[in-house]
Amino acid sequence: MLTGRQVGLRARHEDDIPVLRTELFDDVANSARADPKPWRPVSPDSKDPRLVVDDKEHGRVPFSVVELEGGTLAGTAALWGIDTHNRSAHIGLGLLPSCRGRGYGTDVVAVLCHYGFVVRGLHRLQIETLSDNTPMLRAAERNGFVREGVLRSSAWVMGEFLDGVLLGLLAEEWKPGTQG
Repeated sequence: MLTGRQVGLRARHEDDIPVLRTELFDDVANSARADPKPWRPVSPDSKDPRLVVDDKEHGRVPFSVVELEGGTLAGTAALWGIDTHNRSAHIGLGLLPSCRGRGYGTDVVAVLCHYGFVVRGLHRLQIETLSDNTPMLRAAERNGFVREGVLRSSAWVMGEFLDGVLLGLLAEEWKPGTQG
């Protein structure tokens, strides 16, 4: 398990899937903000690709986020779109509603940076988020990510277009343990 100050990132367990599905992906408003594809219901017995871990897929590394104190499931995180030639990847995370507002997002981003830069030897990490996702923007910027651009009206979310924000961090800019 990779650990931060408050949370750890571990392999996805089978019993994590129903909780993540119910609290993150069955919530239409939340899911519509996190996934570029339109929300659709997924039957409980289906293999939802957002949650199932495929060990043969090398372009995505999914984690379950757990609280260090007690080991309670707190959400999901991933390095995705891993490009081994250009040594880059994207960061994504989703925290359960009961775990938001505790600084876990900042900690998850820090641990994903450690994984990407130290463990995987990547050169660049990036985050794409909605312009009104203040917690994610704060978590990224606290970890040294720089706003590189705004994608105007790029996301259709629950009946309106919203701007997207692209943030990037290079390995030489990263300062481990300085998120604040």
